[in-house]
Amino acid sequence: MTASIIDARAVRLALGKGSARVDILKGIDLAIQAGETVALLGPSGSGKSSLMAVLSGLERADDGRIDIAGLDFGRLDEDALAAARRGRIGIILQAFHLLPTMTALENVAVPLELAGEADAFARAAAELEAVGLGHRLDHYPSQLSGGEQQRVAIARATAPRPAILFADEPTGNLDGATGATIMDLLFDRQRETGATLLVITHDPALAARCARIVEMRDGAILSDRAAA
Repeated sequence: MTASIIDARAVRLALGKGSARVDILKGIDLAIQAGETVALLGPSGSGKSSLMAVLSGLERADDGRIDIAGLDFGRLDEDALAAARRGRIGIILQAFHLLPTMTALENVAVPLELAGEADAFARAAAELEAVGLGHRLDHYPSQLSGGEQQRVAIARATAPRPAILFADEPTGNLDGATGATIMDLLFDRQRETGATLLVITHDPALAARCARIVEMRDGAILSDRAAA
């Protein structure tokens, strides 16, 4: 078997101390192979977003080992973690998190510029074209619908061609029809780029679109199965 692109072993995370301590992640073991589509399914408070945060290096685990794309994230300082995410990890969030003073084109070009890409704006334009927004390059987030903003967020995440895409409740702020269209687009971009995709969701129907479903409750993994 090839090495996992995501390999988490005995990962623990807690908030508070003493009587106020709350265990968020309780010894998580999770291995994901390159190119897999995996849903992390569970209700609010199950720990799935916290697991995404430690897997993506946005938060440090209290204990355990996390290897991402061949790097031991536990051994990296904050600057090294930021450098490790660049080009390896793309993140799509429920609230879009676009920069309001930048156009769609500029929002997508930012990570490419940070990576030192000379053709950042040309690549950003091509990526926006791929998500159906070639006609909205110069529009600001406030001029875009929720679905359009999430398309920009997908373009921003996929433009650097990361090995791993994390999508945390990517349709949570969208109506049903728009959300379904966005998920079609996300899976299309995943297939075209070959990225590993981890979708965090509380929606069993959305989870079933992935090849594998990992179900969480109370900071632990309840089941890990192939989607029906």
